Amino acid sequence: MARFIFITGGVVSSLGKGLASAALGALLQARGFTVRLRKLDPYLNVDPGTMSPFEHGEVFVTDDGAETDLDLGHYERFTGVSARATDSISSGRIYSNVLEKERRGDYLGKTIQVIPHVTNEIKDFIRIGEDEVDFMLCEIGGTVGDIEGLPFFEAIRQFSQDKPRGQCIFMHLTLLPYIRASGELKTKPTQHSVKELRSIGIAPDVLVCRSEGPIPEKEREKLALFCNVRPDAVIAAQDLKSIYEAPLAYHREGLDQAVLDAFQISPAPKPDLAKWEDVSDRIFNPEGEVRVAIVGKYTQLEDAYKSIAEALTHGGMANRVRVRAEWIDAEIFEREDPSPWLEGFHAILVPGGFGERGTEGKIKAAEFARTRQIPYLGICLGMQMAVIEAARNVAHLADAGSEEFDHEAGRKRYTPVVYHLKEWVQGNATVTRKADDAKGGTMRLGSYTAHLAAGSKVAGIYGATVIEERHRHRYEVDIKYRDKLEACGLVFSGMSPDGRLPEIVEWKDHPWFIGVQFHPELKSKPFAPHPLFADFVRAAVEVSRLV
Repeated sequence: MARFIFITGGVVSSLGKGLASAALGALLQARGFTVRLRKLDPYLNVDPGTMSPFEHGEVFVTDDGAETDLDLGHYERFTGVSARATDSISSGRIYSNVLEKERRGDYLGKTIQVIPHVTNEIKDFIRIGEDEVDFMLCEIGGTVGDIEGLPFFEAIRQFSQDKPRGQCIFMHLTLLPYIRASGELKTKPTQHSVKELRSIGIAPDVLVCRSEGPIPEKEREKLALFCNVRPDAVIAAQDLKSIYEAPLAYHREGLDQAVLDAFQISPAPKPDLAKWEDVSDRIFNPEGEVRVAIVGKYTQLEDAYKSIAEALTHGGMANRVRVRAEWIDAEIFEREDPSPWLEGFHAILVPGGFGERGTEGKIKAAEFARTRQIPYLGICLGMQMAVIEAARNVAHLADAGSEEFDHEAGRKRYTPVVYHLKEWVQGNATVTRKADDAKGGTMRLGSYTAHLAAGSKVAGIYGATVIEERHRHRYEVDIKYRDKLEACGLVFSGMSPDGRLPEIVEWKDHPWFIGVQFHPELKSKPFAPHPLFADFVRAAVEVSRLV
């Protein structure tokens, strides 16, 4: 039976609850325990799939096809445990489930209320898989006091009472602001946050305080006294140079020991942190540096491409170099020559996205990489734009484009080299879609198999001819243009098992030019860099040595 750790936040959002949860999960693993992490989000969207990247950051996709919060990416990267659809829930999904049950008559005519019906639905979700692991870490999105989050706080309060004493603890993350003018670290916001939490029946066992520097002993004792926690359970979460310092930093502060003490697990198994010490060494002791241009649509918010940024870091660690990623708005290239912007970079990455905005700039970035022999990695839309560039400039299909752009414009303007996917095979079933279907959850989502051509560059990189990768898209490169493009040198080196859907393309006579329809960044980890990113950075290192 799992022990449960509920992670809540106060004072302000974006303090790093997801990172703290992921680091704690990694530390518990280092002590030999098994863990699973999940996120409970109070927003009313059923999932983040239809949210703007500017609104919510990236959407992280699981193997089983769930569109989830980006914190699940942190969980996977730090623990190596593949997230599932059952590891992410929102108020929208909870209320949807409750209303579906009401319509079916499952409640036998009762009046449906937040307590107990909504809270029971939340508790049922928390219980999923509780017999599979030693620790279940549940992060509650938002901050204490948010009206949207009240049903979740009430549910975890009830849940802790339903379980035997000592099976649940609460970890609360707050901010300790430093007032520079007076030279003081202020504890009052944390005190008020804990008071708010206690007013709804939850008393924190561990207090994690985000601060710019160490917490002086006087303030630590004050927090312990006024927040009713043990002094050694007041943990400083200091600003770090890299998120991958977090497991070691939290261990030095005693977070994992405080959690085990709260569960009265004694003697606690000693941690094996060799893996994280190696990760830290690779980050802080690089033997070189490469510059990678990321030409994207959502560059104003780096969280929109969070997994890509981290996968590049992992690729750098695999090659013992620092990757300096620089974000360039693709729309700039629709007005200006890309050469002055891209010269001096050792590699170019074009990520995914939706809609026509910025796509002509992405096409120009692909052309620059192809003609200048610069390593290029195109992901999802980045692959499609590379194919359109090849069709226009090499295969002489001057009006090549995507059906997506015609749908957006409401009229036909292009020869659709990229088309709306209306049917595909998932497992043993055929999935069908229409262009006017509802947007949420209707894409080709989750893990799919691809077969790689023997002797291709990607087969050499993966060291295999059959791979599994995660998808999130509704448009595909049209296979009917394969022969024409391959005659020009663009090889379709990865295909779906039925041979109908192109998964990977690569230029035959280019040092490193690969486009993939899937999202390899979602499976990369600091201690297990994705092979595509590791080899992409290796190719960038080779270019840097020639400059």
